[in-house]
Amino acid sequence: MLEIKVLGPGCANCRKLEELVRDALATTGLQAEVVKVTDMNEILAYDVLKTPGLVIGGKLVSSGRIPTTATIAEWIRAA
Repeated sequence: MLEIKVLGPGCANCRKLEELVRDALATTGLQAEVVKVTDMNEILAYDVLKTPGLVIGGKLVSSGRIPTTATIAEWIRAA
């Protein structure tokens, strides 16, 4: 199963990104495990300088911004 990680300390932007990821999954009809990562050491391991970060299938696809639901859906399909 595809794993999607939302990287961040739990700020409003991190929660918003998680919500958009779930919306994108509903749009695509695909299944994935959405994991919130709040441990700073794990976040830094992905070379994220600004949160929120988004990791899809082990690959960092976004950091420091909130992409659109459509963009997230494209990344999910590509993974």
